[in-house]
Amino acid sequence: MKNINDYAGIVGQAVLDDLKIAAEKLKGKKITHVNSTPVGGGVAEILTRMVPLLNELGVVSDWQVIKGNNSFFDVTKKIHNNIHGSGEPLNKKEMDIFLENGLYNEQNMACDSDIMFIHDPQPITLINKKKENKWIWRCHVDASNPVFFTWQFLRGYIDKYDAAVFSSPFFSRELPIRQFLISPSIDPLSEKNRDMEPEEIKKHLEKYNIPVDKPLITQISRFDRLKDPVGVIQAYKKVKPYVDCRLLLAGGTAVDDPEGNIVYNEVLEAAGKDKDIIILNMPQDDSAVNAIQRASTVIMQKSLKEGFGLTVSEALWKSKPVVASNVGGIPLQITHKYSGMLCHSIDGAAFALKMILNNPDYAAKLGKNGREHVRNNFLLTRHIKEYMLLFLSLYHKEDIVFF
Repeated sequence: MKNINDYAGIVGQAVLDDLKIAAEKLKGKKITHVNSTPVGGGVAEILTRMVPLLNELGVVSDWQVIKGNNSFFDVTKKIHNNIHGSGEPLNKKEMDIFLENGLYNEQNMACDSDIMFIHDPQPITLINKKKENKWIWRCHVDASNPVFFTWQFLRGYIDKYDAAVFSSPFFSRELPIRQFLISPSIDPLSEKNRDMEPEEIKKHLEKYNIPVDKPLITQISRFDRLKDPVGVIQAYKKVKPYVDCRLLLAGGTAVDDPEGNIVYNEVLEAAGKDKDIIILNMPQDDSAVNAIQRASTVIMQKSLKEGFGLTVSEALWKSKPVVASNVGGIPLQITHKYSGMLCHSIDGAAFALKMILNNPDYAAKLGKNGREHVRNNFLLTRHIKEYMLLFLSLYHKEDIVFF
């Protein structure tokens, strides 16, 4: 784990000085983050890096993970899809399962820190333990058009919080509490994003049997229908007759996502017998992900819905051209034809892929612009600063704070 001063060469000393000033004003406060899984997904990835750095800055922080059985995670997956606007609303049995599991966690978690920071809907009922402390609910998913009944069910808890945080202005909902816009971030010094020597990249590629004799199109994401891995395969098949390339779909499943293995099998079926399609259901291996992204010719993120999509910023940070869907938080990261290519369909994705694969100079320009955009907007140091300002704002309600 890097210490905070290691980031000076990337973001500048002035940024670190600002962090230390804000941290000084939070001395004596303790922050507890709560989410539903210790590994898998962007929330766990961010907290793994952020919590130690907050502590180093002097902001006492910890991270707790709720417990849940398979039935509970089946329900929370449905809630996740409902927030994204798809599926039937929760029924009474599902609400009872959700509430029963929530009660178990309420009975077994202290929730007495000065600031309780609750991530996504899985732990949302912990607000029932609110006393004199401050509570924040952080929505990491695209809530722009949720299923009405399920959202109203969640509103019964959201409205009790002191503040809500969304990743995009389009996700904001009408709420009686203060709302903040704070985008997620990547850590440029993590195993997934640090610089790599060619020999190390080669070693990881050999480990997973990934040849580089052809242009490599890659999508790295968990096996989830909202990531549209089957659509990626269909786009690749439209490109293949014109450019002899290879497709790699690499990812895994999260503890709180019961559909992962089902979607993985759907992807295998869609790939068929094409020897130039590589499907990797890989364990948590950040160094390998780093190497794969750096070895790829173009990165895709063809999500149907997306709260943010950390893999977009990861790829842009590595100066890679990215083809991604124009949904959710992705347009915050990509300006079309400047820092990447946005698409609306399988045909649009195929067109963008052909344009990039046939024009290496243009691809390099997109990658260069993308890296600078991430440096200025989506690195962990900016994220930490905005969270600390959020924490401070909870004690100054008369002030209006814009991020």
